[in-house]
Amino acid sequence: MLRFASLGSGSKGNATVVSGGATTVLIDCGFSARETRRRLALLGLCPTQLSAILVTHEHSDHSAGVSRVARQWDIPVYLTHGTLRSGRLEGCPTVVCFNSEESFPIGDLWVDPVAVPHDAREPCQYRLAHGGRSLGVLTDLGSITRHVVERFRGCDALVLEFNHDLEMLWAGSYPPALKRRVAGDWGHLNNQQAAELLRQLGPETLQHLVVAHISEHNNCPSRAAAALAPVLGAGDPRVVFAAQNAGFDWLALATVTGQSQAFQ
Repeated sequence: MLRFASLGSGSKGNATVVSGGATTVLIDCGFSARETRRRLALLGLCPTQLSAILVTHEHSDHSAGVSRVARQWDIPVYLTHGTLRSGRLEGCPTVVCFNSEESFPIGDLWVDPVAVPHDAREPCQYRLAHGGRSLGVLTDLGSITRHVVERFRGCDALVLEFNHDLEMLWAGSYPPALKRRVAGDWGHLNNQQAAELLRQLGPETLQHLVVAHISEHNNCPSRAAAALAPVLGAGDPRVVFAAQNAGFDWLALATVTGQSQAFQ
């Protein structure tokens, strides 16, 4: 069984837990070591159960706690060469560098890093597989590319960024330069872009869709839901909204019969 949950999602910290077979990994860690341990406990986990931390990029809401958590519990950290060269993830006891688009196994999970347009050194997002099921985690990108659509099409579950509502962003209190950065092609997806990406991916295969990385200042769940409605309809039971303070609870994907290994 492939299952996943979140410790929190938003500009104050992000961390997604993915578990398949005997392997559990953390994607990003934007929380302190103490807060990470507390939030893992709410999901019935302790840090010593983590096989690895996968980092998407060096921005603090995704990486602030990575080095401390990795050191305290001796957890290997996987990241791109560019992310390591950013200098923001120093001090990890074990570092495994990879190139974007270079797939690899971690225990019972198969990991596919996917290059995305975001204003970081070598950012990637991840598609993970186990038991014939796949999960896409796609939370930090500024625009839709053909490559992203091709690599994330056919997922059984998706954690997808609905970062901002354009009207709220432009009318809000952010400085003009930050507004342009957030709305730009190397920033974050707005609600309409996220809905369009979902349409291009084809939502028919999805068992779960998590609406994630919702800006506290420039968006709200009701606006994200309104943008999503033309693609999925109103009130689709597959949709879960991730929260900054509590993430979301475990969601599961049953193993396809005869495909118990991640690489199958």
